[in-house]
Amino acid sequence: MSAVKEVIQSVKDLWSLFVGLRVTGKYFVQPTVTVHYPRETVDEDVEQTFGGHVELVPKPKDPLKAKCIACMMCVTNCPSGCLTVVKAKAPKPTPEEEQAMKEAEERGEKVKKPKAPKEPAKFMYDYSLCSLCGTCIENCPVGSLRYSNNIYLVGTSRDDFKFDLLQRLQRQAEQSAKAVPGASAADTASAAKSEA
Repeated sequence: MSAVKEVIQSVKDLWSLFVGLRVTGKYFVQPTVTVHYPRETVDEDVEQTFGGHVELVPKPKDPLKAKCIACMMCVTNCPSGCLTVVKAKAPKPTPEEEQAMKEAEERGEKVKKPKAPKEPAKFMYDYSLCSLCGTCIENCPVGSLRYSNNIYLVGTSRDDFKFDLLQRLQRQAEQSAKAVPGASAADTASAAKSEA
C-alpha cells in the first residue's frame, strides 16, 4: 500500500512542478515590465504617475511658501507618526508697538495683539517611518500635501530619509526658476499653473 501512495504522491509532485513551470514559461516569454537601473531609466509618463514620498504643495501665487495652514490634521491622523509640524509663532511687537499698546490700554481701548500666521515654522517628514498610506494627504483641508514624483530616491543611512519639507519646497521653487532663465519663482509657478 505504501508503494502506491508514494507513486500517487510523486505524480502530484510532478503535476505541481508542471503547473509552476507553465506559469513561469508564460511570463518568461512576455516583455519585461521592470527597468534595469542604472542602465535604463523610466519613461517620463511613468515618472509623472509615480507616487513617492510626501511633499508640500506650493501656494499658486508664491511658490516659495506652502499652502499649509498648520492645522495639524496630518500629524493627528498619521498612523506612522512620521510627520512633525511646528506652528509659526506670533511676531514679537517692537518696543514702539508695545508702548502704543500700553497707552491704548490705559485709555480703555481694545488692543489687538499680533496673531500667529497660519503657516508652519517647521515641517519635518521621516520617510523611513512612513507607510505611504496617504492618510495625511486625504485629511488635509487645504490640499497642501501630495505624493512626489521622485523615482530615484537613494540613501545610505536613515538620516538621508528625514526631510525638512519647507526647505525642499524652497529648493524646488529655486530650481524651477533656474530652469526658465530670467524668470522668478513666482513667474515660473504662474506659467506652470496656466499650462495645467
